[in-house]
Amino acid sequence: MDSVSNIFNSIIGNIYLKFLFILVVSVLVALLAKFIIRRVLKPLAKKTKTKIDDLIVKSISSIFFYIIIVLGFKIGIQHFEFETTIYSSIVNTLLILIVMTLALRIIANFSTHWLKEWASKTESTADDRLIPLVAKILKAVTIILAFIFIFDTWNINISPLLATAGIAGIAIGFAVRDSLANILGGLQLVLDKTFKVGDKIQLDSGEMGVILDIGIRSTKLKTYDNEVIYIPNGSLANTKIKNFTVPDLSIRVNVNFGVEYGSNPEKVRNVVLDAIKKIDTVIEEPEPCVQFLKMSDFSLDFVARAWVQSYTDAYSTQVKMTDEIYNALNRAKIGIPFPTRTIYTKKPD
Repeated sequence: MDSVSNIFNSIIGNIYLKFLFILVVSVLVALLAKFIIRRVLKPLAKKTKTKIDDLIVKSISSIFFYIIIVLGFKIGIQHFEFETTIYSSIVNTLLILIVMTLALRIIANFSTHWLKEWASKTESTADDRLIPLVAKILKAVTIILAFIFIFDTWNINISPLLATAGIAGIAIGFAVRDSLANILGGLQLVLDKTFKVGDKIQLDSGEMGVILDIGIRSTKLKTYDNEVIYIPNGSLANTKIKNFTVPDLSIRVNVNFGVEYGSNPEKVRNVVLDAIKKIDTVIEEPEPCVQFLKMSDFSLDFVARAWVQSYTDAYSTQVKMTDEIYNALNRAKIGIPFPTRTIYTKKPD
């Protein structure tokens, strides 16, 4: 027992042996941590439903080993009597670089995971491009912060450099302001799920068509004239949009018509209802209806309303309803007026 105590005291008294002892203990602790991560944490992470813990364990499994060893080296050199400032700076730089590598690995693993899990569920290409872009931005920020800490470790004044970078950043920000607005607009469209590829929409400016693609900078809209309109995402995110596919694909079709004065409104309703109910694309629920709107200058104004199963049948059904209503009114001898004016003349005495 005394021999063990003497050996321990000799180790404590000799700074070189103390340094070697701390380094050996650090290696053993690092190996133990590596064993625990691989044999205990990894199997536990695989048993959970979420993939986040798997990604974290995968990222730290190899880097954590080097962090412990460098920390042990940092503790060991503090016991030397000679100037250790430069050695401390070197060790701190290594620690910063290792932590930076760990952060970069975590960002890469998470971005790859989200790209597979999230982007694969959508047909748009915006998220396919936005996730790698966000990952690159986070990596760039991580590297910049790491170098700032390294400069601070070596007591290098970077204030002039930061001031220059700030001025350059403002200038670049003004130059790419529109591009950034479009990128953020694309991200907003994806996150809000305003529409998806294949949806029929109508813009506040009147353009109507089907979404072909939601890109990182612009969205492609294919009109019914077989034209493709490229709309910047920045302006698209701030405009009023009518989406015909939500809450479901069904849509109501309206046809306005007028009959001459003297017509029986109830007869008009029955004749028009019988006509539009025979159209194949008109569904029974909600049932069609004909409403008497108003008595205008030269006609009695009605509107026929019917629902179709999908917005793709809306235009053809509207055309068919117009044709059937006109023919039904003619067969029923119900007059369809046109603008007229009656002029009364009075012969002077």
